[in-house]
Amino acid sequence: MSAAHAADVVQEQAAPGFNWSGVYVGFGVGAGANVHKLSSDFVPGLSLNGIGGEGIFGQATVGYDYMVSQRVLLGGLIDAHVGTIKTSLDVGALGGLSADLKETYGFDVGVRAGYLLTPSTLGYVLGGYAWQKYKLDTNAGFGMDWDQGGYFVGAGVETAINSNWTLKGEYRYTRFSTKDDLLSQFGAPDGTLNLDTSRHTFEVAASYRFNAADGGAASFETPSYNWTGFYVGGGFGAGASVHSIDSDPLGVNFNGLGGEGVFGEGSIGYDHDMGSWVAGILVDARYSGMTSKLEVPGGQINLDTDYGFDVLGRIGMKVNESTLAYALGGYSWQHFDLNASDPVGDILDWGSSGFSVGAGLETAVSDKMTVGIEYRYSQFAKKDFSSDLGIPVSDVLTSTPSFHTVRIDAKYKFN
Repeated sequence: MSAAHAADVVQEQAAPGFNWSGVYVGFGVGAGANVHKLSSDFVPGLSLNGIGGEGIFGQATVGYDYMVSQRVLLGGLIDAHVGTIKTSLDVGALGGLSADLKETYGFDVGVRAGYLLTPSTLGYVLGGYAWQKYKLDTNAGFGMDWDQGGYFVGAGVETAINSNWTLKGEYRYTRFSTKDDLLSQFGAPDGTLNLDTSRHTFEVAASYRFNAADGGAASFETPSYNWTGFYVGGGFGAGASVHSIDSDPLGVNFNGLGGEGVFGEGSIGYDHDMGSWVAGILVDARYSGMTSKLEVPGGQINLDTDYGFDVLGRIGMKVNESTLAYALGGYSWQHFDLNASDPVGDILDWGSSGFSVGAGLETAVSDKMTVGIEYRYSQFAKKDFSSDLGIPVSDVLTSTPSFHTVRIDAKYKFN
């Protein structure tokens, strides 16, 4: 075998490993969106899903993991977070009325189960109990706060970046129990206004593991991987949309109208390996089930975000022998469809250009395959509905959508 040919052969290597068992503390930042569904027991069949908010948060975590076998991990965690995820309303026509519905602080208690994709990179799922504090503030001398409990489920990828530190990207879907006594302080019976809240978040966090450098590290065959080449990929994801609804003549800003759902995505791309860094381009297409829904007796009205595509560039740094941490950004296009149940059917549809930015972790599981998790924030251009409604004045009713989405995908590299 020639030396040139030998250099092209991908060799299986035994990595030194990382001791995942033990106590750790972590600190992270994240972003996301929530969706509030409003309904009433006294008006059956009427509901709005939903009222949406978006923002950022910071989180601290304490946890313990235990390797039950060379590649399987079980653990528990407790974390606390504070954030700015909120819905806001400003109405200039009503004397400057403003209101904010905000998630202030909360905590989660959960368990997780993981599988070592390589000795230094873990893929995992998690779930448990969630608690959140909410606060409604207005400039009209009225405010209130309450708390809600519920559950969360999620998935993530965590990778070692040195002998004691790890870096993770993690998605969580949180669903809170129905709050049916919001208006009880005004003498209204329970069920007059029901609030059901769900949340989609993504966090990037660093964790310090106290005995990661001790004995007991996993060690097994792991692939060497050359990132240069063309690839195809596919995956699935979930997320939430928030539409900022505005009316310039009335001085109204409502951020916003929320929706949520899942989607599937396919991609093609090319990466170039530059040693410690990787740069690439990709094109992807998706079909989404994210929707906002108004249900009325006998029918419903939906605002669907059904299909779209992206043209993105990315640049990443190898954090260990087989895992890439990267950022990406570029052009996005999305189709929107406003429709109602029969006999009304389609009402209005349009396409909107915009941009996406995001970050992810991707790890090689063979000499041709990678898997990863990725978050994107997408912002699309404003849509003016004035002419569609027969109004001669512009900007009477507009919508500016933004997305918070997370996908888990796999890629196959050809060379």
